[in-house]
Amino acid sequence: MIIELYGHPFSAYTWKAQIAIHAADLDYKFHMLDPGHPDNLAFVAANGGPFGKFPVLDDNGTVVFEATSIIEHLAAHHQKASGLLPSGRAEKLRQMDRVFDNYVMNVMQDVVNEQLRNPDAPDTARQDEAREKLRRVYAWLEPRADLLCRGPLTLVECAAAPSLFYADWVERIGDDCPDLKALRSRLLRLPEVIRCVDAAYPYRHLFPLGDPHRD
Repeated sequence: MIIELYGHPFSAYTWKAQIAIHAADLDYKFHMLDPGHPDNLAFVAANGGPFGKFPVLDDNGTVVFEATSIIEHLAAHHQKASGLLPSGRAEKLRQMDRVFDNYVMNVMQDVVNEQLRNPDAPDTARQDEAREKLRRVYAWLEPRADLLCRGPLTLVECAAAPSLFYADWVERIGDDCPDLKALRSRLLRLPEVIRCVDAAYPYRHLFPLGDPHRD
């Protein structure tokens, strides 16, 4: 049986799992999460943890939620995916994975959530605070960025691609971070990432900030 993934094409964390699946060249069936597919929504509500979040993986009856856990599962149980978390580097890769999720993606989402909460009068002070945090993490990533995306894809690149793709719409990566800008460009040229960018394109109008049509 092929693996099955429940998610949405515009979801950053769905991208993260898909990039790993694409990199490992695994066959999979994608289950769309939207009002037109109530059975898929019901599956995620029952299997997506305490808040029914996605993506959710069904690997021949083994169900896994959370994108990082999905990639860890693939690396452990599918030989073609073992390179996503190579032995000897796993601890450092896991650390950088958490940086991209917690300090880039989730901080970016704070700005977006505030805009969605009150589109006509968002709390700009909260948004500015989150944008400042993004600039701080950009500066932290800058001396490390040139080392990423220089070989076979790992857990880190799976996290970095969607994080930087969307974060740059919220707070542009400045000219003071040329290596980080170059990393984002390298990631967006990867075939595994291009597939996600193309699938997500019809939903770009849903993003409430920035200029989502420039990429």
